[in-house]
Amino acid sequence: MIDKNSPIPIYYQLEEKIKTQIDQGELQPGDMLPSEREYASQYAISRMTVRQAITKLVNDGYVYRKKGTGTFVSAKKIDQPLQGLTSFTEDMKARGMVATNRLIHFKVISPPLSVTKALNIDSSTPVYEIQRVRLADGLPMALETTYISKHLIPNITEKLLEQSLYDYVENSLGKEIGEGTQIIESSTVNQNEITHLNVKKGSPVLLIERHTYLKDGTPLELVKSSYRADRYRFMINMQR
Repeated sequence: MIDKNSPIPIYYQLEEKIKTQIDQGELQPGDMLPSEREYASQYAISRMTVRQAITKLVNDGYVYRKKGTGTFVSAKKIDQPLQGLTSFTEDMKARGMVATNRLIHFKVISPPLSVTKALNIDSSTPVYEIQRVRLADGLPMALETTYISKHLIPNITEKLLEQSLYDYVENSLGKEIGEGTQIIESSTVNQNEITHLNVKKGSPVLLIERHTYLKDGTPLELVKSSYRADRYRFMINMQR
């Protein structure tokens, strides 16, 4: 029950109760929460207090609202460690999830200056531009644009992009991937991301720019991704 004599705010007590139900699996992703009226009646508290608790849960990504329908439990976020260089396909497989792609476009372009610098090529070198939605168990997780020199990997096809590119580079081409660097920023979605990630205007995203290199130092790829912040978060283990 809610302890009205506790110094802990009532809205916070309700918020923690709902969080516990979600964390312990009593409420599953996609389940609809009781209405504000039902919570208010159950705990003999005001609907304004219930609304404050639910709004905090929405802001923290535990639940989401559907206008005219109700409030639902969000899908759990995927924790992505920042140690080690892995592909999206490898990440999802390690979590027992099925990674798939929805190809938006795949073409060869004359690279802009930012791409030539990242790949250490001249402007006359043709470059693959690959844009796709990355999905985990059928749910859109990220919108990703990849740039790779056609001279470095000449035989990329749409069929090939259905598998892990890292696996193809290492196991089929015999090229060893060495290291990568990532820059992570926060932003809100643009119209392209709204369309392909199935999110609402104003939703948060994590912008990630990755530079990946072969073992000999040759730039392999430049990847620019927009990850759904309600489905993905990054984790790092730090030692003093």
